[in-house]
Amino acid sequence: MVWDGHVLRFGPGDASDEMDPQVLWDRADALCKAGPDNEYWTELPVLDLNCDVTSVLEAPSLADLRSRAPDCRECALWKPANRTVFGEGKAGARLMFVGEQPGDQEDLAGRPFVGPAGQLLGHCLDAAGIAREDAYVTNAVKHFRFVPRGPRRIHEKPGAEHIDACAPWLAAERHLVQPKVLVMLGASAAQAVLGRPVTISRERSQPIMLDDGSRGLVTTHPSYLLRVPEPAKARETERFIEDLKLAASWIAE
Repeated sequence: MVWDGHVLRFGPGDASDEMDPQVLWDRADALCKAGPDNEYWTELPVLDLNCDVTSVLEAPSLADLRSRAPDCRECALWKPANRTVFGEGKAGARLMFVGEQPGDQEDLAGRPFVGPAGQLLGHCLDAAGIAREDAYVTNAVKHFRFVPRGPRRIHEKPGAEHIDACAPWLAAERHLVQPKVLVMLGASAAQAVLGRPVTISRERSQPIMLDDGSRGLVTTHPSYLLRVPEPAKARETERFIEDLKLAASWIAE
């Protein structure tokens, strides 16, 4: 492709069919970022291949914020994942849930909490008298981190660098939703919201005043309940439901 100052011309190119797609992408990235120093064109605008995460807090609506999310390249998780999995719900929801990251089924569907842990969360919300459609549900990290094992993709806990990379998105969601109560599902979610490592057993079920004036509550992630053997599973599930009821009661205060 050549721009002669008047006409954009397309030629056969010099890439072989066997060339690694990542190599092609890296070449295109380098050309686009070269700007005025690019010998192939000098008057075309530079292509921005990344979302400017510093501006996400300026998004006027959840719809606008969601439209920007697929372009985020702030960490390496976007490469192996299928898509960004953005939050789900409406601005003004009084209750907000923050999980860790999307799982395999969420990555395929493009929606948060639709896999086994999400189905269990839905069951527990029903038991607590909470309608999911009245809440806002999201994750601290918006891409699925996994380890491939044959045809399977095995969940891998996101690192602090992934939580930090996604922090502007979570902050923007909180700003636009403005919940009264924010429930942190698991240690990664609590770390993302509170900005420090959290031990669930020490801070669970306690009211935590957040910097935006909302009230936070730390509890387990529903995926933990899936791993607990019986009879402890029934006991832990009931305790989780009690945490959800506690969060709902704070909304009414």
